[in-house]
Amino acid sequence: MPSWSDLESFLKRDGWVLIRQNGRDKIYEKTLPGGEVLRTAVSKGTGEISKGLFNRILKQQLKVDKAYFNSKK
Repeated sequence: MPSWSDLESFLKRDGWVLIRQNGRDKIYEKTLPGGEVLRTAVSKGTGEISKGLFNRILKQQLKVDKAYFNSKK
């Protein structure tokens, strides 16, 4: 499973912008071509993201699939 640093690397490569840092989390934002604004948080943790949490982040926050995520690593 990907780590928090893998997720942050993906966000940077995919055009997400760091908008603020709240304690242990970095908040990223991306505006889609249709105007929809997506937001996600990246933990400062160094471990792996659990499978269930990673799948929810991909589907609900990033709105991408695993193949797209892996293509941007």
